[in-house]
Amino acid sequence: MASTSGSLRRYLLTRLALVVPMVFILLTMVFVLLRVAPGNPIVAALGGHLSPSQLAARERAAGYDKPLVVQYGEYLRQVFTGHFGTTLTDQRPVTQVIAQNGAATLELTVAAMLVALAVGIPLGMLAGRLRDTWVDAGARGFGIVIYAAPVFFLGLLAQLVFGTYLGWLPTSSQASVLVQATLQPHTNILLLDAMIDGQWGDIPNLLAHLVMPAVTLGLVISGVVVRLVRVNVIQAMKGDYIEAARARGLRERDVVVRHAFKNALVPIVTVTGLQAALLLSGAVLTEETFNWPGIGNELIYYLENRDYIAVQGIITVFALAVVAISLLIDFINAWVDPRVRY
Repeated sequence: MASTSGSLRRYLLTRLALVVPMVFILLTMVFVLLRVAPGNPIVAALGGHLSPSQLAARERAAGYDKPLVVQYGEYLRQVFTGHFGTTLTDQRPVTQVIAQNGAATLELTVAAMLVALAVGIPLGMLAGRLRDTWVDAGARGFGIVIYAAPVFFLGLLAQLVFGTYLGWLPTSSQASVLVQATLQPHTNILLLDAMIDGQWGDIPNLLAHLVMPAVTLGLVISGVVVRLVRVNVIQAMKGDYIEAARARGLRERDVVVRHAFKNALVPIVTVTGLQAALLLSGAVLTEETFNWPGIGNELIYYLENRDYIAVQGIITVFALAVVAISLLIDFINAWVDPRVRY
C-alpha cells in the first residue's frame, strides 16, 4: 500500500513538473505567432483614427516600441500577474473581457458537455452491449452523422425549427433584455447569479436561452462519445472478469455498467476531457450563431478589428485552460486506474 501511494505521489509530482515547460512553450508560441504577422498591430487597429503622435503614444503604452526580448519579458510578467493590458478597440481591461465573457463561455461549455455525456454514454454502452444489431448500427450512424455536421448548420436548423416555426425557444442571446437588466453580475454566470440573488423566477428564462446552443454543441460532441464508449465497452466485454461476473449470477445490466464500463473509463475520461477543451474553441461558432455573449464572440470581434492585445490575452487564457484540463485528466486517470503510474 505504501509503495502504491508513493508511486501515485511520484506520478502526480512528475506531471506537475512537466506542466512548467509545457506552459512556457505554449506562451512562447502565442507570443511569437502574434508578432510574425506583418505590420504594426497598433497601426493596423487604429491607423486612420488617430494622429501619428497619438499612435506613437499608444505604441509606448502597449510596449510595442521596445525590443522583442523586453516585450516577451513584459508578456510573461502580465501572464503571471493576471494583467493582460487594455484592448485597443474599446479600451476595456483584457482581464475584464475574460472574466465577463469567459463566464458565459464556461456556462455554455459545461451545459454542452453535460448534454454530450447524457446522450453519448448511454448510446455508446447500448451499442457496445448489442454489437452488430440494428441498435448498434443506428448508434454508429448517429455518431458519424452528428459529428460530421457543422455546428453552425445544426444551430441554424434548430433556430428555424424550434425558434421560428414552433416558437418554443428563443433563438439568440443569453437572456431576455428585462431579465439581464435586473441580474447583479456576481459571477457573470447568469444562472448562478440568479440563484445567489434568489431570483428563481428568472431561471426558466435563462434555461430557455441556454437549451438550444447547449444542445446543438453538445450533440456534435456526443458523436465522439458514442463511438468511444462503444469501442471500449466492446473491448472490455472480452475480458475474463466479465465471464466471472456473469458466472456469479450478476444481471447483464450490472455486468455492463459496473464492470465493462468502469474498466473502460480511462480512455473515455482522456478523450472526453480533451473534447471539453475543444469545446472552448468549438463554442466560437456556436456563440456566433446564437449571438451568445461568450469569449469566442469577443475573440472574433477583436480579430476583425486587429486588436492584437485583446487577442493575445484571450488566446493565452485558452492555452492555459487546455493545460489545466490536460493536467486534471491525468490526475483523474491516475485515480481511476492504478496502472497509470511512473
